[in-house]
Amino acid sequence: MTGRTVVVTGANSGLGAICARELARAGARVVLAVRDTKRGAQAAATMPGDTEVRALDLADLSSVRAFAAAWDGPLDVLVNNAGVMALPERRTADGFEMQLGTNHLGPFALTNLLLPHVTDRVVAVSSAAHRMGKIDFDDLNAERGYGRWSAYGQSKLANLLFTLELQRRLEAAGSDVSAHAAHPGYSATKLQGHSTHRGDKVILAVGNRLLAQSDAMGALPILYAATQELPGASYTGPGGFQEIRGYPAAAGRSVAAADEVTAKRLWEISEDLTGVTFALQPASV
Repeated sequence: MTGRTVVVTGANSGLGAICARELARAGARVVLAVRDTKRGAQAAATMPGDTEVRALDLADLSSVRAFAAAWDGPLDVLVNNAGVMALPERRTADGFEMQLGTNHLGPFALTNLLLPHVTDRVVAVSSAAHRMGKIDFDDLNAERGYGRWSAYGQSKLANLLFTLELQRRLEAAGSDVSAHAAHPGYSATKLQGHSTHRGDKVILAVGNRLLAQSDAMGALPILYAATQELPGASYTGPGGFQEIRGYPAAAGRSVAAADEVTAKRLWEISEDLTGVTFALQPASV
């Protein structure tokens, strides 16, 4: 990774911090894109190699635009790691349902704004929970009713559909850039602790003790997707039983996550919602 530049979102803790640390250890210049730059600086201080901290709030499109506008020079790898899980109903600065906004629309806008700088790949961090997701085009922003887990599943399904359509568009543009996705399996991270629902906290605490692998193991599929030669639109996860734990391997996805028609429609709606469009032109015939 020597001489390469990588942006990792949500890199001040958990999987993002581990990915940033290991990429920096391997020689990359790593930019930690974080909401809280003080915590980001504290995390960066524990990492070897060349690191930098920049402010980015994926729940605020003005912050996303500012981050992208300030970028100068090539960006080899963008790792869209930051996310939230099973929150009580909240809205982003732009009025989007918080999980859709933070997990999908923010990274969607960030990727497209940075794409002219990207030289190698984009990695989206999804989840096995995408299997319980459904893209509800009639109520994408949960204005008629909200379920914290259904909203999470929708956002993680959106990550895979985004990767699928991004790869299609990159190929159509004749770009050498590729799009990939990964999931950490069941990993003991701080993400589970962000739920404020008491029942969720109990279930997740027990799951962490009985089923979860370490956050270091959970980061491996993301690092694999960020560094290894893989086909476009690949999806990497733990290779063990039910993809809960284990070393990186090709991951399975739901039928819905391979739906090219839905992927295209979601992309077009995401462009309308964010005001950000695909930055590359189709290759001339």
